[in-house]
Amino acid sequence: MGLRLGCIADDFTGATDLANNLVRAGMRVVQVMGVPEESLAAEVDAVVVALKSRTSAPQHAIGQSLAALRWLQAQGAQQIYFKYCSTFDSTPQGNIGPVTEALMDALQTEFTIATPAFPDTARTVFKGHLFVGDVMLSESGMQDHPLTPMGDANLVRVMQAQTRRKVGLIDYLAVAQGSTAIRERIAQLRAQGVGVAIVDAVTNDDLLRLGPVLAGMPLVTASSGVAIGLPANFGLAPSPTASALPPAAGLQAVVSGSCSVATNRQVQSFIDAGHAALALDPLQFMHGADPVAQAMAWAAPRLADGPVLVYSTSEPAAVKAVQAQLGVDAAGAMVERVLAAIACALVAQGVRQLVVAGGETSGACVQALGITQLQIGAQIDPGVPWCHSAARAAPLHVALKSGNFGSTDFFLKAFRALS
Repeated sequence: MGLRLGCIADDFTGATDLANNLVRAGMRVVQVMGVPEESLAAEVDAVVVALKSRTSAPQHAIGQSLAALRWLQAQGAQQIYFKYCSTFDSTPQGNIGPVTEALMDALQTEFTIATPAFPDTARTVFKGHLFVGDVMLSESGMQDHPLTPMGDANLVRVMQAQTRRKVGLIDYLAVAQGSTAIRERIAQLRAQGVGVAIVDAVTNDDLLRLGPVLAGMPLVTASSGVAIGLPANFGLAPSPTASALPPAAGLQAVVSGSCSVATNRQVQSFIDAGHAALALDPLQFMHGADPVAQAMAWAAPRLADGPVLVYSTSEPAAVKAVQAQLGVDAAGAMVERVLAAIACALVAQGVRQLVVAGGETSGACVQALGITQLQIGAQIDPGVPWCHSAARAAPLHVALKSGNFGSTDFFLKAFRALS
């Protein structure tokens, strides 16, 4: 059948999150970093194009997404999936709404759905409101996100602020009744001139009921949760061989740039377990210090004793103090560059099992390491698989973790899972 599903992800961890769910549901998946210059060589069911567009200027995000769309269409993709974060990371200016509209225009489609629901990671949507665990998004810690603070959990309202198309809701009453009721609700919304519909979902069963309705829809927009219901539309079923990776070897390290509540807990758990961890102070970078040399001088004698962690993770108040001196964009870009350079230095030192925490940090590290393609392996925690990059002088196993994902002991769990 050729390429069934062509996916556009707005950051690198989100791309592996989506690829993970597709692999678990039986698709053969390759993830590419950025828009490739050459045609697809692998025989796969789905391709995920990983962009670094979540927090870029809206016009840049649109341009990158449309370039990815054109490449996927040239590969014969039968359906397009625009993947964003399960916390709907965006601002009133975008980028979820503007990119969705641009893709709809390019595909000449008048209707699509939008839902960040991913129950496996406790992201649910009810009455159009996004919940993280038992609290609404606006009370989950995301209200303090340094780049995309989310102060409103009402997704219809959030999406409407970003798009000129009318936004509506497919609420739980329709979803719970199944595919026929969902189709009827879509027909009602379309008759009312709605172009984008937020979809309620509180369990995986809701997403599986939604899946058949999406068959043939030119564009689907969602977090990775919806992916569990799509492969069946193409006659595919889960396969135990889809996630096999080459054996792991080499030294182990973690690089963390996320400031999320979840990652802060993971960093502390790693330290509490007695493992070596180095905290970076971004303010020192301004005064001529060489953080890469300092980090490697610290890490080199410790790597042989087990995994090491280098992190810039901080509480929201500390992050805001740095931003006040450097500016939001400059502070973020500086930390990303430093952590990416440290990741490269660690790999040069013999690290072959690397965990990276944070979407923006993951994008910077993958680009700096020259990784252009990843084979998707087994899931560590919902939304985070191990991946393998073979197109290097030294093959590398890498896990790219969204800041909000993973259990408290995620870093050590990851290495146990790989071994």
